[in-house]
Amino acid sequence: MKKILMYTSSYCPYCSNAVRLFSEKGFDVIEKILIDDDPRELEKMIKITGKRTVPQIFIDELYIGGFQELRAADLSGELDKLLTVN
Repeated sequence: MKKILMYTSSYCPYCSNAVRLFSEKGFDVIEKILIDDDPRELEKMIKITGKRTVPQIFIDELYIGGFQELRAADLSGELDKLLTVN
């Protein structure tokens, strides 16, 4: 199964939408890193992605981006390809 990692905060509607989208695809296990629990995680996320907003999503080691990028990948069919186990 693919590893899904998401930087998130305790209340983030876009994060909830991302979790819902993955759930609809049959992926309920998501590693969530709460940036509001640990400021070091926020700094790490910014260093890795260059972004300050959540969600920031990775599938395996591939950086997807935020919810807009995830949704675009879903609409184009690319997300299904990324989630297919090889």
